[in-house]
Amino acid sequence: MDGFIRFTNQTQGRDRLFRATQYTCMLLRYLLEPKAGKEKVVMKLKKLESSVSTGRKWFRLGNVLHAVQATQQSVHATDLVPRLCLTLANVNRVIYFVCDTILWVRSVGLASGINKEKWRLWAARHYYYSLLLSLARDLYEISLQMEQAAHDRAKREKSLSQEPLGYSVADEETEWLQSFLLLLFRSLKKHPPLLLDTVKNFCDILNPLDQLGIYKSNPGIIGLGGLVSSIAGIITVANPQMKLKMH
Repeated sequence: MDGFIRFTNQTQGRDRLFRATQYTCMLLRYLLEPKAGKEKVVMKLKKLESSVSTGRKWFRLGNVLHAVQATQQSVHATDLVPRLCLTLANVNRVIYFVCDTILWVRSVGLASGINKEKWRLWAARHYYYSLLLSLARDLYEISLQMEQAAHDRAKREKSLSQEPLGYSVADEETEWLQSFLLLLFRSLKKHPPLLLDTVKNFCDILNPLDQLGIYKSNPGIIGLGGLVSSIAGIITVANPQMKLKMH
């Protein structure tokens, strides 16, 4: 109970719970819409989804400052690739949150002259760039872990045999796809934070892909992706050790 209270006392914790509720409503609404006699339930889910989405805006007003702080921290990463990817990703997150705040200002009636579609498109574009760069960082980290796993396995096989097997993921004489997938599985299994971050970013990117028309999805896919991403986010907020660290 104490852990739950500490979690909900955090702005990010409350936002993750609201986000999970929002995408759960979207997913359930998609599943129930084709069914007869579910019109009232669908309408209630739609209203709840809208209310939760509006409520999340209050939690996200301070996210610009959090994104600026994250940008300052990522500049000091020692590895060039993560430093470049994370810095650019966080810059795009800053722009995304600025656009999101402007859309919120329009939605509450503080400024009526704002072009909603233009700012929504800009927000989606910079959110997409941020997630794309974050995924690039994840892929880089995965490649490092797979390289290390392949090196460790080669050393073990060499120690077990006088005649080295010369194991390599890319060896054409082996089942390269099977070897690749095995290394990928072992690498992610040994590094749960990397797995969580990759899953989260992959699920998140489905929404801007749909908004920008790059890859159209239905509300069910977006709702499921958002729910999975929210659960991953809840885990990282509740247990900071599961958050992927910079190095």
